Amino acid sequence: MTAYSQFNECIGQINDLCCIANLLMWDERTQMPVHGGLNRGSQLATALRQAQEKFTSKETGILIEQAERELRGEDPDSYRYRNVQQAREAYEIVQKIPLSLVAEQAELVSKAQEVWGAARQKSDFKMFQPYLEHMVKVKQKLAESIGYAVHPYDALLQRYEPGMTAQKLSKLFQDLRTGMKPLLEKIRSCPDPRHDFLYRDFPIEDQLAFATEVVKAFGYDLNRGRIDTAVHPFEISFTREDVRITTRFNRNYLPMALFGLMHEAGHGMYEQGASPEISRTALTTDLLAMYAVAGVSFGMHESQSRLWENQVGRSREFWDFYFPLLKKVFPSPLEDVNTDEFHRAINRVSPSFIRVESDEVTYNFHIMLRVEAEMKMLDGSLPVKDLPDFWNSKMEEYLGVAPDNDAEGVLQDIHWAAGDYGSFPCYTIGNLVAAQVHKSARSNVPRLDEGIRQGDFAPLKEWLQKKIYIHGRSYSTDELLLSNTGKSLSTEDYLLYISEKYTSIYM
Repeated sequence: MTAYSQFNECIGQINDLCCIANLLMWDERTQMPVHGGLNRGSQLATALRQAQEKFTSKETGILIEQAERELRGEDPDSYRYRNVQQAREAYEIVQKIPLSLVAEQAELVSKAQEVWGAARQKSDFKMFQPYLEHMVKVKQKLAESIGYAVHPYDALLQRYEPGMTAQKLSKLFQDLRTGMKPLLEKIRSCPDPRHDFLYRDFPIEDQLAFATEVVKAFGYDLNRGRIDTAVHPFEISFTREDVRITTRFNRNYLPMALFGLMHEAGHGMYEQGASPEISRTALTTDLLAMYAVAGVSFGMHESQSRLWENQVGRSREFWDFYFPLLKKVFPSPLEDVNTDEFHRAINRVSPSFIRVESDEVTYNFHIMLRVEAEMKMLDGSLPVKDLPDFWNSKMEEYLGVAPDNDAEGVLQDIHWAAGDYGSFPCYTIGNLVAAQVHKSARSNVPRLDEGIRQGDFAPLKEWLQKKIYIHGRSYSTDELLLSNTGKSLSTEDYLLYISEKYTSIYM
């Protein structure tokens, strides 16, 4: 075997272990009996520990070095070269992290999540405060171990959004606030669209049938995937040949399952679209996160779910075709509703306390608040004890609403208890990338909007497949944006998209 093939087989085995863990997680969230959780944690820990131990071993380091020597002089843009490069970058980072710190975080996460749940139920932040203070200290140690030039947040971002920094994020967020605050104020002065009909009786089996036909039309391949129900919707993959998605249902609220499935199908098509050439390589496994994900970053991955859910699924063109079909499925609940009313209702803007229920216009303000809080806690400028007051004041400043209690406010997300510092920015980055990529697709795919109005999504799917999906993690977010849109990440196209869309809906 060549040095490269030996290296690749090693990474392939790590990938296999990650996929085993993914299968256990999928079963836990969709099929596992109630008492199955008794041993599932240890099963997951065993698979992921073996993957981590194998990746961090001296033997893997030697294989990476030997493969690097063998590939000297090869095209630096080739999949083979990028495969080794991805492994090297991740290997260098994990070698800096003390195993004692990994163990400390793992133990803390288990306790913190349990206490967070109880604190949220009682709406009592002080119950959770000591655990959050401990978690912040752990993350500060982690940032110091990895290293950073300017801000500790820079180190933590590398797991989720390689190349992003606190300084870049602050600039993006400032541009977003400047562009979106006036629009939000104008919208709030306009009459609220009619939306009562979204809360009528929509049988779940009919919701699933309709939503399934939609994502099949998008291009999600059910021969290489499946749809299940979960409390919290997710997409999970094992190989490009087995990519599964889930949604959740509310019989008396139509948008939940439908747009949830559109969103997860966007993730799923990204995974299904990876080139067979990069299967079981570092280009389909996030070696820092230790689980399989083909997308180059969390933000790029999120952009594809947002694009199909929002730019396509909430567009007027989409509903010009699908609303007559929806009325055939639900003739009684929608008998007094027309296409325009339905389109306005599903795009209704309403500032709220809860991030996951927010609309396109207000969503990013929720993310800004959380990211600002993370940065300030990490650099020490925001004591954890002052977090609730900071949270409430920012909600009032950004959205004009303030939560009545901790459960609606600072305790609503599990991310900090789970140790996920640095993941929140990816949601906003995904929104920005989606708008940028969609604008480029509309410029380069003939009659794209007209095709969607006729229920034809193949041209868009094929363009995304060729430009983004096929490459997996081969190229950075900025490389993909520059090659496919002609510019780096910015707020320009997103602000234009939001302004044009909501001006036409509200004004």
